[in-house]
Amino acid sequence: MPSLNTDFDELLRRIQSGREFSHASFEPIYYLVFHPREILEVKQHMPAWLARLKNAGWHVTTFSIAQHIEEILHSSPMRKIWLAADAKAPLNWEKTNKSLANALTGRDQLQARLEETISAVKDDPNAIVLVTDLEALHPYLRIGAIEAQLQGKFHVPTIFFYPGVRTGKTRLRFLGFYPEDGNYRSVHVGG
Repeated sequence: MPSLNTDFDELLRRIQSGREFSHASFEPIYYLVFHPREILEVKQHMPAWLARLKNAGWHVTTFSIAQHIEEILHSSPMRKIWLAADAKAPLNWEKTNKSLANALTGRDQLQARLEETISAVKDDPNAIVLVTDLEALHPYLRIGAIEAQLQGKFHVPTIFFYPGVRTGKTRLRFLGFYPEDGNYRSVHVGG
């Protein structure tokens, strides 16, 4: 079983050499797939990986899904209503999660933030975007939905650190328990 460092090395080789141009609509989207039990280990490796990328001449931008979800939910005009509803029915998780998911997907807030981040660096030939903390999407949505909506807008290499299980060349199971999804247009390494 390859180590996370071995998978990261392979990912960097693929980014450097580019993807086979057999697809006319190639976008530089890469997934480092790792088992959900390795989430903490990936976080521990992140500083070293960031340093390696910077030493190799990349201008690294990190987009933390968890940080952006927290900012969106904290600044939502619905926040006071959510807190009051939670105080009345603290165990109504289904309703709570649906409300929070609507806040993230309404007006495509999370997607718009990622698009803005990628767009801000699109003219830098040495730019690379790392999308971290994907586990924070559970139980609201999956990254495949955001990736699909951003089709045609990935102009710089973008790496998604994906906690899940690889079930085929293009099929993934988010967190290892979501249904298999084969709608990714990206290069997958690891898993």
